Amino acid sequence: MQKGFRNLSVTFAAVFALFAFAAVISAQTIVDKTVATVSDGSRTELITLSDLRWQLALMPNVDVEPATSDNLNRALQLLINQRLFALEAERIPQPEPTQAEMEAKIHEMVSYFPSTLDFVRRLQAVGFTSIEDDNFQRIVRDRVAIDKYLAFRFRAFIVITPADEAAYYRDRFVPEFRESSPGTIIPSIEEKRSEIRSILTEERIAEAIEAFLDEAKRRAEIVYISPV
Repeated sequence: MQKGFRNLSVTFAAVFALFAFAAVISAQTIVDKTVATVSDGSRTELITLSDLRWQLALMPNVDVEPATSDNLNRALQLLINQRLFALEAERIPQPEPTQAEMEAKIHEMVSYFPSTLDFVRRLQAVGFTSIEDDNFQRIVRDRVAIDKYLAFRFRAFIVITPADEAAYYRDRFVPEFRESSPGTIIPSIEEKRSEIRSILTEERIAEAIEAFLDEAKRRAEIVYISPV
């Protein structure tokens, strides 16, 4: 555990250092605008063009400059989903994220990119001058809150039975293993039980989230204001 926290601290310090010493990029003037609103009847969340650009910057292998209409609309749909989760998460009182939780989330974000420098350059490209930037900190706080909500709302209630594991092993694992590794001894269900349970858990969570979003979008008022 201590090793893990040391690695986290190194990555977090590296992000600070790279922001401090990276070459200064040309300032860009971007006219912001509201692209869409998401309302649950009592609260309304705005989604701006800046929000879309920030979202794109945190999506690996997606061009930020220039940002295509397809990518902006992809980012918009992801942000609508995030806003729906955020509105629901606000119904459940939560303490402010701790510094450790914030750093862990930034560490996770960095891990999706080839290097810390690549991550920093993408943030700089959309106007962030530091990970202490208020808007970046808000993004991190929101994501931590959403993670906690998802864990509470979905993960905690997933039940995988031995019958579920046996059905997956018989109907999916064994046929797929035979196809991919013909002539190889098939691992027993006991050898694969932990892996099977993990796969089934993530699949059940994904199904529950999809159902939740479908229902949330029917109940919410989503207004598209400016095309992107």
